Amino acid sequence: MNKNYYAIIMAGGIGSRFWPISRTSHPKQFIDILGTGKTLIQNTYERFLKVCPKENIYIVTNENYTKLVKQQLPDMEDQQILTEPVMRNTAPCIAYGCFKIESLNPDAAIVVAPSDQQILDEDAFVAAIEKSLQTAASNDYLITLGIKPSRPDTGYGYIQYTDNIINEEFHKVKTFTEKPTLEIAKTFIQSGDFLWNAGIFVWSAKAIVKAFGQHLPEMHEIFADARPVYNSDDEKTYVHKAYQQCVNISIDYGIMEKADNVYVLPSDFGWSDLGTWASIYDLAEKDYVGNAVIPAEKVIMYDSSNCMVNVPGEKLVILQGLHDYIVVESNNSLLICPRDQEQNIKQVVTDVKNKFGAKYI
Repeated sequence: MNKNYYAIIMAGGIGSRFWPISRTSHPKQFIDILGTGKTLIQNTYERFLKVCPKENIYIVTNENYTKLVKQQLPDMEDQQILTEPVMRNTAPCIAYGCFKIESLNPDAAIVVAPSDQQILDEDAFVAAIEKSLQTAASNDYLITLGIKPSRPDTGYGYIQYTDNIINEEFHKVKTFTEKPTLEIAKTFIQSGDFLWNAGIFVWSAKAIVKAFGQHLPEMHEIFADARPVYNSDDEKTYVHKAYQQCVNISIDYGIMEKADNVYVLPSDFGWSDLGTWASIYDLAEKDYVGNAVIPAEKVIMYDSSNCMVNVPGEKLVILQGLHDYIVVESNNSLLICPRDQEQNIKQVVTDVKNKFGAKYI
């Protein structure tokens, strides 16, 4: 296994679209949301053990989730858990992880990925990551993985690529487009040169540090100034103070959309970003009328179809006459809403917080 290969797993989100199961105090990456026996972050960590040595895997998460990370990933050393004092989107957390790794090993090649994605074909995933790490290690490229789209989905970002190819498989990126309308998504699919943006990035430590210098110079300065304290007792105190100066910006907006050395690897490994209950429903086992029930121990359904049901195992639940609904209970909260209106859940969370306080969030 290549000692120069590193992984950064981003695990700081609160997963509000999965309320009421996902809470600020215990968000979805720490939950076995698919009923597999392992949480999403555990699955992600085990996936990257096939790519790089375990001591080369880093988790970037909110300071409040340190205990959860240690409980669920007991093999991780304290110095591998990088904590953020505040949420500042993906650019600062990636800068922190990459600058720290660069100070340890200037020859590092790094993969950065979210903690809460589903990968069905792990062998194909590992092959794509290794191919990308090999290419990134010897080139000044910023590589992203693009998923071959199966439908015109409005919930994903899209990457347009050109015929300019390196290493036979990596295409030069032409444009990034955030979540489009359905009509635009349809034209993307028809054109044949668009991929879903998986939010998985691969680059050398040198290339990404250089990119921060070019496109986010103030953030570069913040984390470059921290080089003397990385991997020391002063790291956390210093970085937490420095974090307050960071702008709230994603790596996509801050660097990937601006850089001219971005390449994409078209990939197909059974990917889902698990961003909504609809994505869980798509992956879950269903009965003959399309109901997905997790867990199904004490749920009885009459004249009901195409429902997504997630309730505590000990609770007896009877549903009658429900079609195309989401029914979720957790933490003394019950959500019942039509499946085609789940995009409103974020607003529901805001309203609940305003009306009843943070204890339900």
